[in-house]
Amino acid sequence: MSALTVGLGAIATVAIALQAPWVAILLARLWAGLKRPQPLQSQPSCLANLGTVTIVVPTLNEAQRLQPCLEGLMRQGYEVREILIVDSHSRDGTADMVRAAQQRDPRLRLEFDPPLPKGWVGRPWALHTGFCRAHPQSQWILGIDADTQPQPGLVASVLHAAAADGLDVVSLSPQFILKTAGEWWLQPALLMTLIYRFGAARVVESQPERILANGQCLLIRRSLLEQLQGYSAARSSFCDDVTLVRTAAARGARVGFRDGSRLLKVRMYEGMAETWREWGRSLDLKDATPAAQVWGDVYFLWAVQGLPLPLFLLTLAGLTAAPPLLPLQLAMLLNGGLLLIRMAMMVAIAPVYDWHHRQGSAFFWLSPFADFLAVWRISLSSGQRPKQWRGRHYTAV
Repeated sequence: MSALTVGLGAIATVAIALQAPWVAILLARLWAGLKRPQPLQSQPSCLANLGTVTIVVPTLNEAQRLQPCLEGLMRQGYEVREILIVDSHSRDGTADMVRAAQQRDPRLRLEFDPPLPKGWVGRPWALHTGFCRAHPQSQWILGIDADTQPQPGLVASVLHAAAADGLDVVSLSPQFILKTAGEWWLQPALLMTLIYRFGAARVVESQPERILANGQCLLIRRSLLEQLQGYSAARSSFCDDVTLVRTAAARGARVGFRDGSRLLKVRMYEGMAETWREWGRSLDLKDATPAAQVWGDVYFLWAVQGLPLPLFLLTLAGLTAAPPLLPLQLAMLLNGGLLLIRMAMMVAIAPVYDWHHRQGSAFFWLSPFADFLAVWRISLSSGQRPKQWRGRHYTAV
């Protein structure tokens, strides 16, 4: 038996030992997806919810992408009492854009947040400012990001979901708008790291440490926010949405995460490089997660997402160049199975993308080839603290 054969057999044996336990966890998480709640549908306005919601939109130099968000918010029904645009003193005309929109919808109100206090990150500070300035009769606070495109019936639908399941917090996943081949190739691989780690959403999330939330559209009961002292629990977090929601769940709040792809679109980043740089550094969720869990998730991602394609190709090549050793065969079957799961997941997540923007969309189906890079990005960010975010620079938070 050649040294190459012995070496490949040893690699295959180690791979099986390291991967097999995590495959069972992955299957359990994905199996739960068969019982996940259906995507939310647009709901008509309900008089019982008249004026119960204050919407808060934090902005900082968002003039290039805020208009679709404003248009979508102005189309919401009479559940919305007010729409507070909390601007962090933008220099690109964001405030002027809001002032112009105010002429069309009196619910819009431009606010400027005070200077950023020590220990706060900009986004939770702007949201906290909006909460503090919200009308006292609003029963719900809905945080919306400036890069989103709310669809008609969004607010009515998320309120209906909260009432139907008795939820105190509801966040929605969006439909993503991608416009370049690089985005279509990389972004689905990064998204898959979230799905693999957290699985499908349940009707009510029961494990605070595993809860996922999306601050692009996050509805929270005002009375709960008052108990939490606003957004202060997430003051220093670069994943403030997950930090806040996990804190709320740990105190007994009922939390739900719903598929909002039919109600909310988002154009997050411009191009592959910005997607890698901006989204990749927050996906580790380390500000809301114990270090042991962060690094456990990194190991898990390497085992079930980052390494299956390289290991499958390596074992396949080994079987053509060496005798058919059992470890090589088993490793090829194991990693081939993981690749089949990955391909099935591509079909499952396809509806969360806006296919009207088809330029480069064929690269979506090649995203498994970006899995190694996606997991590498999570690994890098897990050990680094962001130093700048949305134009702001942070030395220590």
